[in-house]
Amino acid sequence: MAKQDFYKLLDLPKSATEADIKQAYRRLAMKYHPDRNPDDPEAEHKFKEAKEAYEVLTDAQKRAVYDQFGHAGLAGGRGGGFSAGEAFGDIFGEMFGDIFSGGQRGRSQVFRGADLRYELDLDLEQAVFGTDTEIQIPSLAECKSCKGSGAAKGSSPKTCDTCGGQGQVRVQQSIFTIQQPCPRCKGRGKIISSPCDTCFGQGRVRQDKKLSVTVPAGVDTGDRIRLNGDGEAGRNGGPAGDLYVEIRVREHAIFERDGSHLSCEVPISFTTAALGGSVEVPTLDGEVILKIPSETQSGRVFRVREKGVRPVRGGSAGDLFCRVVLETPVKLSADQKEVLKKFEASLQQGNHKPREQSFFEGVKKFFTGALD
Repeated sequence: MAKQDFYKLLDLPKSATEADIKQAYRRLAMKYHPDRNPDDPEAEHKFKEAKEAYEVLTDAQKRAVYDQFGHAGLAGGRGGGFSAGEAFGDIFGEMFGDIFSGGQRGRSQVFRGADLRYELDLDLEQAVFGTDTEIQIPSLAECKSCKGSGAAKGSSPKTCDTCGGQGQVRVQQSIFTIQQPCPRCKGRGKIISSPCDTCFGQGRVRQDKKLSVTVPAGVDTGDRIRLNGDGEAGRNGGPAGDLYVEIRVREHAIFERDGSHLSCEVPISFTTAALGGSVEVPTLDGEVILKIPSETQSGRVFRVREKGVRPVRGGSAGDLFCRVVLETPVKLSADQKEVLKKFEASLQQGNHKPREQSFFEGVKKFFTGALD
């Protein structure tokens, strides 16, 4: 029977990273492990295939040979065979030592620091063009007095006598042996008899931290900037977490944003709407002249191309949509009012108000139909 391609077997592309391969193998191994599928030869065979694929693809030299020559290139070397005697050894123990018995020897647990989230408020201009800013965040940092050990000066942590310094204890559950953090030392593997006066044995202290953040041009509300290692300090020598800066763009006095597009309202006079003309329209990088054709109705939308926002992930800039709004004149003098009355009277002759006429005709038909 011909062997299945290792990449297809693990459902991975040839560009898969070692972490991708490990994750795929873990999924298949958990599904087809003989302890979970007793007396199932097919499951055992699939487990063997997954194990062999993992062995080859996580070995740089073997993977290079396999990529070039396929299974034939590995024929002379050690196969990836599986026997009952090694079911809980080597690779499987390495990956599942915290679940099944026979894995790696326990060790003091190392904890990664927590990730933090910070909400950064920006003006629209800052979001569109980018900016550099400084933020201050509360965080847990390594205690400088004890250098993260948690022990007072002149003392040191002692090996936990419950777990023997391993940080883990084993609990038997059915056919499985489960590894859990030691309940006495909480996974540290050490007991602190004389806690540090600064951090009280925690190894970390709370402090405010100032950070510089470079905001790229084009960000929008909901976008996140990741600052690696600027989260909380880890425990037991573990790595620090990350800081995620979440963007929130404030409302703007003139513009509304929709993705890469901007929109605004442009007030125009009755005369400009009727006779046509031009108005100056603000944009984020200067003013443009918007030409208004004659007989323009209130609410009409004009597009000004590429005067919107250039997306942070690349691409062309969006557009600016200008919605013209007819502005009714206020504080009219007696003479001005008289002129408008004469003008209104002159509109009664001819079809000068088609929308108004259409509206009232529709109302008339509606009530006539209702009466019928």
